[in-house]
Amino acid sequence: MRAITWTFWGLLALLSGAWLMADPRLFTATGFFAVRDMATQATGLLAIGCMSVAMVLAVRPRWPERTLGGLDKMYRLHKWLGIGGVVFAVLHWLWVEAPKWAVGWGLLERSGHGPREAVANPVEQALLNLRSPAEGIGEWAFYGLLALASLALIRWFPYRLAFKAHRLMAVAYLALAFHAVVLVKFSYWTTPVGLVLAPLLAAGVVSAVLVLFGRVGANRRVGGRIAGLRSYPGLHALEVDVALDRGWPGHDAGQFAFLTTDASEGSHPYTIASAWDRQNPHLTFVIKALGDHTSRLAETLTVGQPVTVEGPYGCFTFGEAPTADRQIWVGGGIGLTPFIARMRQLATGRTTRTEAEAGTGTPRVDFFHTTKEVDDAALARLATEAEAAGVRLHVLVDGRDGLLTGARIRKAVPDWAAASLWFCGPAGFGAALKEDFASHGLAVDTCFHQELFAMR
Repeated sequence: MRAITWTFWGLLALLSGAWLMADPRLFTATGFFAVRDMATQATGLLAIGCMSVAMVLAVRPRWPERTLGGLDKMYRLHKWLGIGGVVFAVLHWLWVEAPKWAVGWGLLERSGHGPREAVANPVEQALLNLRSPAEGIGEWAFYGLLALASLALIRWFPYRLAFKAHRLMAVAYLALAFHAVVLVKFSYWTTPVGLVLAPLLAAGVVSAVLVLFGRVGANRRVGGRIAGLRSYPGLHALEVDVALDRGWPGHDAGQFAFLTTDASEGSHPYTIASAWDRQNPHLTFVIKALGDHTSRLAETLTVGQPVTVEGPYGCFTFGEAPTADRQIWVGGGIGLTPFIARMRQLATGRTTRTEAEAGTGTPRVDFFHTTKEVDDAALARLATEAEAAGVRLHVLVDGRDGLLTGARIRKAVPDWAAASLWFCGPAGFGAALKEDFASHGLAVDTCFHQELFAMR
């Protein structure tokens, strides 16, 4: 979380600093309309800057994943930037429109404009000629962006429709990028603002085109077919075994992938619940019925059905120092899936890439699985997996054993202070657990690992 927080605020500071260096009149401006002119430029710059980085993150690039802590963290940053971009766009629109309303209501006196100076630069003149269409296109793109952002953030809106609406945001972005190029002060392009804005817009435009042509993650996709299905009625979950075609690069336990079973529905992210074996290229997903799409999978999926898998993604891979050799795992509900994969990996004796890089060995692990729902076959299989991996398993059923708390973990694991804690489950539960352990002295910034598995 620290990396994405610093990235978000760092971007805003960079854009604001570049603008102040390009237009320092803020400290000497007099009159409302002079301030309005600067505020319009500043809010527009912040809006398109946030949107540009959000658009780049939308194509799931590889290069920032390790720095930002995984694609799940990148998507959280993408969401923050999207919301930030909309907020600054609204402020930009208000600075443009509200003074016009105030003049119409007699609250402000219209600012007088002298004759426009002749423009010698042909590029500047060409942009001036495009000013009127850019204003109109930008306004309608802004309204479309508000509608699409609302649909993307409303969780009860069907995923397949949100997926399509999200793609249309690329169209809105391209229109707003045109609006920005035309209406940003021409003098800015040779200042620090131009040095920051030009590459952001270029990267954003390229990314938007990739989104529109369905090329997101295209170089990380492989085909496959469903090789097996197993239902766990007590958990309302379905285990899907996928036999992969050639091309999958392998994965570490704890990573996830996007699975497409229906092109009209789009891809859905699921944690991989199997260890990688090059001699037997299969992936296993355990999918809980949580929405309209996942609730239908048990009836719609068939053995032999072709699917597409994209990945792997994520950095929730269990090997980080300084406490990689003593670990506590907490899996809430379906959040147990990365730990299933890790137990299967430990049972084979294979290490992760991060363990190999850090030079750490096989860890000692206490695994706490807390659940509201019970399926005897699933719990029996979990116990077998834990025994094979040498993992000490603690299963707590809420209605029978009560809720899992930090105090219960510390009582069961006396050397908890020397351990790293790995959490996957409900976000609120994870936040409470992190706060609890921080209050007892655990260095949560380095020793508490949480997957932010929410893509909307």
